[in-house]
This record gives sequence, structure tokens and C-alpha cells, in this order.
Amino acid sequence: MAEPTRHRVVIIGGGFGGLFAAKLLKRVPVDVTLVDRTNHHLFQPLLYQVATGILSEGQVAPPLREVLRRHENVRVELGNVTAIDIDEQIVHATRPFGELAIPYDSLIVAAGGNGTYFGHDEFSQFAPGMKTIDDALELRGRIFGAFEMAEVEQDEDARRAWLTFAVIGGGPTGVEIAGQIAELSGRPLKKNFRAIDPKSARVLLFDGGEQILTSFGDRLSGKAAHELERLGIELHLKSRVTDVTPDTVVVSGPDGESRVACHTKVWAAGVAASPLGRMLAEATGAEVDRSGRVAVLADCTLPGHPEIFVVGDLMALDELPGVAEVAMQSGIHAARTIKRRLGGDTEAKPFKYRDLGSMATVARFRAIVSFKGIRVAGFLGWLMWAFVHLTFLTGFKNRFFAVFQWVLAFIGRARNERTFTLQQVTARVVAKAAGIRPNEGDLTPEQ
Repeated sequence: MAEPTRHRVVIIGGGFGGLFAAKLLKRVPVDVTLVDRTNHHLFQPLLYQVATGILSEGQVAPPLREVLRRHENVRVELGNVTAIDIDEQIVHATRPFGELAIPYDSLIVAAGGNGTYFGHDEFSQFAPGMKTIDDALELRGRIFGAFEMAEVEQDEDARRAWLTFAVIGGGPTGVEIAGQIAELSGRPLKKNFRAIDPKSARVLLFDGGEQILTSFGDRLSGKAAHELERLGIELHLKSRVTDVTPDTVVVSGPDGESRVACHTKVWAAGVAASPLGRMLAEATGAEVDRSGRVAVLADCTLPGHPEIFVVGDLMALDELPGVAEVAMQSGIHAARTIKRRLGGDTEAKPFKYRDLGSMATVARFRAIVSFKGIRVAGFLGWLMWAFVHLTFLTGFKNRFFAVFQWVLAFIGRARNERTFTLQQVTARVVAKAAGIRPNEGDLTPEQ
């Protein structure tokens, strides 16, 4: 007689939801397969520090195989999920040298979300988002490359364009990257250049609302705005970016339409769920909201499919925000439900989210924190922010080196992670001179 197979759990996505689900199943008698398009777990809240030279990509994106090396019942597969056969209970994925067909008894879909350009995907080539390691490294090249190009530029107007940075979106990501670019142009780059003064750089923050960081309330929003203005950041509220070109952003604001000359843009204006959500909804008959998130039952399962869990940024449940804490807790809830079912408890228990608050850094040693009616700003807020982010970082080594790098960057002025390639900057310059849009072909410096 054939030996009975163990319960098979497939997890799609190695973000917070998927990783925490896999970790909780360590000692459960199941076989887990975690499939992801990348080989790493990304701590997305610190991507802006990779883009501005504080942390290396390895410190915020440890390899999944390394993180799960002691979880002997977990297998990591690198692949891009293309279809889910609901009837046969098989996940189909592709990779460069073939295809994967992974059967499951329980499925946890934690594919997360992507940046959205609200129907203007053509903006992405000129204004990268902040969702992946590739985005952060691309922005690092553009930010540090802008100072390099300004150093060799002879025309004063062109030099000012290189030293102008536009951040689009006044949420936590936009505020954090704007604050760090402004900090970067001060102390860290002091005496690095001869023809330019990095302090002359302009940082412009655009947002369509009446205030930045609206979810934090008027008081904390006002304190954050005051700190940004103290750094010299120009806040443009009630201003919507209507067009983005290689050299400009076009803004519609209270005073009409204006065009700002700048080469470096950062898009931090919106989030949409992974396309996998709509694909799953079509296959199961589930509903999706405007952002592409899948409507789930109270226990994070799909209607009519108790074997399928949708967690994190991909699920639509009780208007929960798309933050790391929701992903972690919902992933853990899904894993615990599977564990209970294997023990004979089939009662559906609703997911209960514990709100751990919201926080955002504004400047060096300055952050705002909102937690259960408690509002904290300034240095104390920054200490709370540092503690929480160190706790969520994966691995002792990454925590240790993060503290070390923060000491160098914030107490000192070192930004050691400043490596970029000349091609990241010159390809756009050559494209402009040739009248070629960047998406019409890859340009090298030789071309």
C-alpha cells in the first residue's frame, strides 16, 4: 500500500504574510512549498534607506532560503505564478528553464501589492516607485547620479534641473524619501564636490490632499510638515501631477498648471493589489475592490473555498490598511487555522487584527507615531520607530548592522551605500539628446 501523503500547503509570496505563515508551520506535520518571483524577503518599510545610501539591499532583503534554513518541512521555489487550477488544486508557475505545477491541500495567497500610476503607466520609466529592490537601486543611481551630473554641467539652468528632486505622494513613503534626500544634500555630501554646493538642491513634495500624512491626524501631520519645511523641503499641497517627462513634471495646483524642470522623480502616490488577485477572483467568483483586492470571509478564506486563504495587501476585509502588521497577523492566522483543522477543529474563527499603530520618520532623529490615541512626535517618536523596525528586521546580523549604519549616518555623516553605474544616469542623457524615449530601447554609454 502507498504511504499516505502529508497535508500540502502552498504559499504564494515571500513577504510578511507568506513568511510568517511558513514560520508558524515549522513544527506542524505538513509539507510547505513557498513560491515567489524573487529569492528574498523584502522589508519594504526601509527601502528608502537603500535608495539614499544608508543601508545595503542585503540588510533589508535577506534570502528566503537562509531565513527558512531550519524549517525542514518548507521548500522554497523560485517562480512566477501564472495560474491556479481551483478544481484540481494545482498552482502553475513559470521560471526561465521550465514550468512548475505544485499541488496543494491548503493555499495561502500572499502576493502583496504593487505601485499604481492611476492609469498612466508610462510615468514609471521617468518616476520609479518604491516597491522592490530594483526600484530602490534604480533610485539610488538616479539620486546620487544627479549630483554627479550637476557637478559636470556647465549650463546653470540645466544644473538646477539636476539638483531638483520631485517626490510625488505625501504618505509615509513620500515623506520619508523626501526627508532623506534633503538630509543627504546637507551633511553627508559636504566637501564631496568642487563645482556645486549640494545644499543648493531643491526637494519638492507634491500631494493632491490638503495635508500630508492624513491618516495620522491634523496635529501630527502639522508637526511633520513643520519638520519638512525646516529641512527646506517645498510642500505643494492640493497639487496633482498630470504629466511626467524625462526632464519635467507637470502639476495642476491651486494657481493653475505649472511645469517644473527636474530630472529625478520618485513616485510614492498609490498602491494596487497584485494582478494575481483578479485572476483568483475570476477563477472562484469572488469579488474585488477598486484596488484589485479580493473580498474574503471573516476567517480570511474565499467564499466557497475554505482551503484558500488570501492575506495581507491582497485581501479586502473590514477596510484594513495595507501595512506590514496586517500581513503578518493575517498570515499567522491562516497558518493557525490550518494547524487547528489538522487537529480536528474545523470551526471557522474570524481574524482579529491588533492595531500596532502607525509611524513614519520625517528627518534625522525625528519621527511621528500614532498608537491607540497616543500621539508622539520628535526624538521620542524616532526612538519608538527605531525599536519597532529593528524588531521586524529579519535576523540578528541585519539588526546589528542596521544599528551600526544608523550610527554612521545619523550621528556621523557617512552614507557608505552609494554605488551606482554610469549607465543609470547617462542612458537618459543620451536618450534626450537623440530624441528617444527610454522605453524605445536600452541605451548604453557607448551608444
